[in-house]
Amino acid sequence: MPVVRSSDAVVHDLHGVRFVSYACTATGSTELCAWRGEVPAGTAGPAHTISREEVFLVLSGGPRLTIDGEAYDLSPGDVATAPAGSRLALENPGDGPASVWVTTGVGLEAVLADGSRISPPWAR
Repeated sequence: MPVVRSSDAVVHDLHGVRFVSYACTATGSTELCAWRGEVPAGTAGPAHTISREEVFLVLSGGPRLTIDGEAYDLSPGDVATAPAGSRLALENPGDGPASVWVTTGVGLEAVLADGSRISPPWAR
């Protein structure tokens, strides 16, 4: 389907972050996945290694994205690219919520520090 209405987006919650999925194979995309990540104040997601490149566009708030040990404090309108194979962590050290738009290739997987693998449904 070429249009996904906001009311049709699928919501997933993991590690304190809400993932609102818009583009994925379930909605007709064959190459790209895109979602809005909603990160509450004071939330720190676990570091993980990604199998596909991810592009982050900050919509609101002031999240911190750490890529391969280098932390970047971001503001609305900023864009960050995490290359495939990099280790990243997203957190929101601020007092209010942060929101990011994330795009990646279909099939993204993440490997956590304990070696467990996540194949998130919003990236299939």
